[in-house]
Amino acid sequence: MNLYLDLFLTFARCGVCTFGGGYAMLPILQREVVNSRHWATDEELTDYYAIGQCTPGVIAVNTATFVGTRLCGPLGGIVATLGVVFPSIVIITVIAAFLKNFADLPVVIHAFAGIRACVCVLIWNAVVKLKKSSVMDAPTLVLFLLTFLLSALWGVSPAIIVLIAGVTGLVVTNLKKGSVTK
Repeated sequence: MNLYLDLFLTFARCGVCTFGGGYAMLPILQREVVNSRHWATDEELTDYYAIGQCTPGVIAVNTATFVGTRLCGPLGGIVATLGVVFPSIVIITVIAAFLKNFADLPVVIHAFAGIRACVCVLIWNAVVKLKKSSVMDAPTLVLFLLTFLLSALWGVSPAIIVLIAGVTGLVVTNLKKGSVTK
C-alpha cells in the first residue's frame, strides 16, 4: 500500500476516537504507531507527546504531524494530520446537525455519560503505559511526582511543566556524566 495512504488511514482510525480529545487517542496511537506499524519506538512516541504538549494544538494532531513528517517529510506530516482530523470533522458535523434535536433525550444523556467514563479509562491507560517507559530511576520518579503535584494541585501550565522537566533532565544528565568522568 502507498505509505501516504497508509498514513492517512492509520491516523484516521485513531481520529475516530474523537470523544475525549487527544489524550483519549494516546493508547490507540501507541498501538498503531509503535506496536502495529513500527513507525516509532515507545521512547520516540513519548518524546512526540512531550513536544506536542508544548506546541499549540491537540496532542494527537501534533503527534500525527511529527510521525508523518518523520516518515515522509512535510507532505507526510500534512497527510497524517489530515487523517487524524478528518473523522473529527465528519463526526462533529453529524453531531452538530442532529444533537440539537436529541440532546435532552435520556438515552443520549446516558450515552455521553458512558463515553466520558470510557475516556477516563483510556487516558488512565495512556498514563500507566507512559509511566512504565518514562519513570526509570529515582530522578525520573521524583520528576514524575513533582510534575503530578504541579499539575494536579497547583494547576501549573503544561508548557511550563514540560520546560521545567526538560531543564531538569539536562541538569540531572550532566550531573550524572560529571560524576562518571571524575
